[in-house]
Amino acid sequence: MSDSILFTVSDGLAHVTLNRPERLNAIDADAAYRWREIATEVAERADIRAVLFDARGRAFCAGGDVLAMAALGSAELSAGAAVRELADVIHDGHRLLRGSATPIVAAVHGPVAGGGLGFMLVADVIVAAETASFASKYADIALTPDCGVSTLLPEAVGSRRALELLLTPRTLSAAEALDWGLVTELAAPDAVADRATAIAAHWLQGASAAYGQAKRLVHAGRTRSFQDSLDDEAVSIGAAFDSAEARARVAAFSARTASR
Repeated sequence: MSDSILFTVSDGLAHVTLNRPERLNAIDADAAYRWREIATEVAERADIRAVLFDARGRAFCAGGDVLAMAALGSAELSAGAAVRELADVIHDGHRLLRGSATPIVAAVHGPVAGGGLGFMLVADVIVAAETASFASKYADIALTPDCGVSTLLPEAVGSRRALELLLTPRTLSAAEALDWGLVTELAAPDAVADRATAIAAHWLQGASAAYGQAKRLVHAGRTRSFQDSLDDEAVSIGAAFDSAEARARVAAFSARTASR
């Protein structure tokens, strides 16, 4: 099994760790396929109720491993065609994670660049270190956005700011990223992991299915009509009311209200 991305599951929590610190966790072919494998497990396994996403080393993710990808070409397949295939593999993983009813929290401890922004933005909640930084860098090597950046970045910060980050050499500080809405909250560098873990624990200790469905509804609503979203909400809340967990929690709520 590949160790380019580590993956463990314990007591409902999936822990996903980018594990190429010597390459600033840049994604090569091996990591791309591993990412899709992990995303498939998260999407399909009923025992996974929350995901903690982090990375080893001094950077969170430097995007694609351009040097490794440039060496992929052959007589039968150009480097560009090979990179396109890998982009499709990565995008499969992103689509599965975004579409899943499993909430994801990312612990971002260091620099994020290029496609690393797309990996980070797959998460629903992002805790960043006060020393983290965020940049595009695609155009520095005459490349274009991938890893969902052209969709996920403007979704997070708006089109105008997304274009500023993509079309200029600007690098955002952690404080600027928070102000823009690129990340959810900041923490001291030595507290990022604990804070992200606490968020995941809150999901697991609460009505995790409800959190997951709330995530799914919000993301699905961006790509369909308002009526379709309303219909989905009605079906989802009806199913939730019939669940054993909701019945128990509603009964407890009713008892507390009656005793006031």
